Amino acid sequence: MGTGKRGLIATAVTVIGAVAVLAAPGTAFAAPSPTPSPTASPTAVTNKDIEAVRKQLDALYHDAAVATDAYNAAEEKAEQQSAQIVALARKIVKGQERLAELKARAGAAAAAQYRTYGLSDEARLMLSDDPQEFLDSTGRILQGQRATKALIAELARTQQDLKQYADDASAQWTKLEANRKAKATAKKKVEQQIAAAEKLESQLEAKEKKRLAELQEQAAQQAQTAWLDSGVLKDISGKASEAGKTAVAYATNQIGKPYEWGAEGPDSYDCSGLTSQAWASAGKPIPRTSQEQWKQLKHVDIEDMRPGDLIIYFDDASHVAMYLGDGAIVHAPRPGRTVTIAGAGSMPILGVVRPDA
Repeated sequence: MGTGKRGLIATAVTVIGAVAVLAAPGTAFAAPSPTPSPTASPTAVTNKDIEAVRKQLDALYHDAAVATDAYNAAEEKAEQQSAQIVALARKIVKGQERLAELKARAGAAAAAQYRTYGLSDEARLMLSDDPQEFLDSTGRILQGQRATKALIAELARTQQDLKQYADDASAQWTKLEANRKAKATAKKKVEQQIAAAEKLESQLEAKEKKRLAELQEQAAQQAQTAWLDSGVLKDISGKASEAGKTAVAYATNQIGKPYEWGAEGPDSYDCSGLTSQAWASAGKPIPRTSQEQWKQLKHVDIEDMRPGDLIIYFDDASHVAMYLGDGAIVHAPRPGRTVTIAGAGSMPILGVVRPDA
């Protein structure tokens, strides 16, 4: 290894830690400051150094996951608002057509009134050759007056509706623009976090990357072992529902496909893209993001979970996986990884939700 390699990695961790702080206001992760062991050579990269890199990568990818959720939420809202604007536009077109029809009818009624009401009722009675015909025509005139009044009222209502539709469309446009900006901001943050993580990993040589992978696997195994040692599995015996079986089959069929933030298949997925599409395949649409899945779906105790349930991870609900049974999950982990099976306790569990409660 070249002279100064250890210092290069330490510097990279510090610099990229600063990038993470700048990209995520309010969320700071202390940059590791590795120190050599007494017996290590000045240029050796120790396990402590690699462990510092692992923790920093976890922080960067966690922030990328949070930003991905924000991106997905903004995208979902923008799609909903676009659909609402289209629906309002259709209502406006129909309202304008109805308004034109009502105006034409009102004009015809006004012309008829002008022709009929040129003389007073007394004068028309005096000049009429048939008083009964006059009385009949008077009844029709009264009916016409009531119809005209109803026509005018409908005309006014239609005009009010058109104004409301226009106001609603304007409000939706404002929200759409705000969500487009939020989406752009989230996209930039995701890209910054992933680029920072990739830059940090690029500082490592092949053997260091191998050691990093080993440490990552060890950390996951230790967490899973601790979770299993708690005895939680002895109380979990739920059977999958029919819809749950379909969702599980869909998710496991995606194993090996790459993680891609913002993706919903069929060629790549992010974590909530995988779970939402799996449940959509079972005829149970659920929210697009892990945070909304946590907010909107029914919570169940870990002891009661069954295959197909979703396990939400981290305090901010930034990751989601599908429970398979026997302490295993299927999930789309993070950039650079593929959809895979892992231990359900390999990450900090926030809780469990059930899409088909």
